[in-house]
Amino acid sequence: MSSSVFLKNYMETFVWEYLDEILKKYPAICQCDICRHDIVAIALNNLPPKYIVREKGELYSKIDTLDTQYRIDVITALTRAAMIVKDQPRH
Repeated sequence: MSSSVFLKNYMETFVWEYLDEILKKYPAICQCDICRHDIVAIALNNLPPKYIVREKGELYSKIDTLDTQYRIDVITALTRAAMIVKDQPRH
């Protein structure tokens, strides 16, 4: 197996990239590691996975992220997840 072959859910990377943007809008939400991970986990469970199999695939996935509806879906899922964690923090 070549070292350039891997399997990754690119949606996870994309969700983490938008997390801080969402948390800035809601300063009352705890930003500890547990709450941050809970928000991401809830959001990912409500978004379709976007698996990539190799480095070339990652490039194509990044191109897909430029779609406005795609970004809106991620921001919506993160916002909903943040509200859930705000109301029921596990820490």
